[in-house]
Amino acid sequence: MNLTRESRTARFLAWVERVGNRLPDPVTLFAAGALLVLAASALAANLGWSEPHPTQPGVVITAKSLLTADGLRWVFTHMVENFTSFHPLGVVLVAMLGIGVAERSGLIAVVLRGLVAVTPPKLVTPALVLVGVLSSLAADAGYVVLPPLAAAIFARMNRAPLAGLAAVFVGVAGGFSANLVVTSLDPLLQGLTQESAQLLDPEAFVRVDCNWWFMVGSTVLITLLGWAVTAWIVEPRFGPEEVSAQIAAGAASVANTDDGTSIATAERRGLVFAAVAFAIAAVGLGLLIVVPGAPLHGTYEKVAGRPPVPVWADVIVPLLFLMFLIPGIGYGIGARTIRSDRDAARLLGESMRSMGTYIVLAFFAGQFVAWFRESNLGTLLAVSGVDWLRSFGLGPMPLLVGVIGLTGFLNLFLGSASAKWALLAPVFVPLMMGLGLGPELTQAAYRVGDSTTNPIAPLNPYLVVILVYLRTYEPKGGLGSLVSLMLPYTLVLAVAWTIFLLVWAGLGIPLGPGDAPLFIEPLAPVASGI
Repeated sequence: MNLTRESRTARFLAWVERVGNRLPDPVTLFAAGALLVLAASALAANLGWSEPHPTQPGVVITAKSLLTADGLRWVFTHMVENFTSFHPLGVVLVAMLGIGVAERSGLIAVVLRGLVAVTPPKLVTPALVLVGVLSSLAADAGYVVLPPLAAAIFARMNRAPLAGLAAVFVGVAGGFSANLVVTSLDPLLQGLTQESAQLLDPEAFVRVDCNWWFMVGSTVLITLLGWAVTAWIVEPRFGPEEVSAQIAAGAASVANTDDGTSIATAERRGLVFAAVAFAIAAVGLGLLIVVPGAPLHGTYEKVAGRPPVPVWADVIVPLLFLMFLIPGIGYGIGARTIRSDRDAARLLGESMRSMGTYIVLAFFAGQFVAWFRESNLGTLLAVSGVDWLRSFGLGPMPLLVGVIGLTGFLNLFLGSASAKWALLAPVFVPLMMGLGLGPELTQAAYRVGDSTTNPIAPLNPYLVVILVYLRTYEPKGGLGSLVSLMLPYTLVLAVAWTIFLLVWAGLGIPLGPGDAPLFIEPLAPVASGI
């Protein structure tokens, strides 16, 4: 590797890490943000900040102080409701119940290993990238399961183990926001997007699967890009001597451990049980959707005056829960990882225990979002910001690039996707709506920016885990080695994925099911009321 470039990268990352470590915990950020909203609401109300409503002639939006007697009474009487009604809380916990059982019973890890095992040698690299992208179904499991497997597979093929590690890591981290199916990330982002859109349009409705088609296309794009970068940039960096040195360094661990691709008898039995359970669940739920008169058949008017919504599209989270839970239990019974109802209950409990930090975060985020809405600050910022941004004469495409770039930069300092979007959505979603961009398109831009810098983000908690795997094959490697390995992927993804979204939007291709428009009618210019 280029030691000079590594040294520069390491120094830069050390600075980023120092700066990032000085940032408070996301929980503290939201608690401080909520307190800041209290103070800002009082200041805005005293200044008499008001704006004419952009879509309701004659209606004036006025800042409301939450530091008055009535305001503080509202804060205390709605504190529990603000937490329990925080939209992402329930949907994420329900989805994670099913995913957690599938993960902890062993089903997801075996499926991922099996996908790699049956892949022809010439397609190993794209398969690793694709499996890495698909691993987001299991939340963060891909970070732990796949990198050592990929490195071992490359070593057995006499290829650079670090190239295999890099290929799967770009799928896991760089493609975290993409997938072929709806994952637990979709309801999390959708809830924040919808709540933010309602700051400007109280009847705004965003579907959970609003980015599905774009994410499928992105999965194909990331697989091809990861394959190309690995073959043309990363692998050529390692000459025959360096490949031999990497394989020799990891020889002990590779030789004395299974490469992870074989599937034991108990696991095979578990897969059979899981397949049968999945088939039964899929047929049963499918009948509920397609049979006339069945509970999930047809459409209904979710919001008065808006187009009807398919019933099944409004229950994706419960469907996601069942389609992971049932095969997960089936696998556990077959593989003997679940021997009684107590084991199943224990796995459910472990899934929720792992969400403890998110629940705490959701409490403070819920207060922040609710106070922001009640004070009218979010709406006022969006309405006044429309005129400010419009004064630059930027079109929709530059705005999308701006959202992607800012998100990617913030991702270097704040790793949590939910924390970042909870901070950005209340401002960016209504702001972009005011300038003619649909909330679904803004969310898609966020997903692109949030994923592209993941492989080099110093505050990614799994970066240290990947560094440990890297040192198996390059004992003297450091953080600079890892980042220099992943930097080509990040740069290529950032440019190509951004262009992909711009072309997609420019062609007017729907981002997902339903009739949500990419571009909406921009708000009429309004004059500042400050």
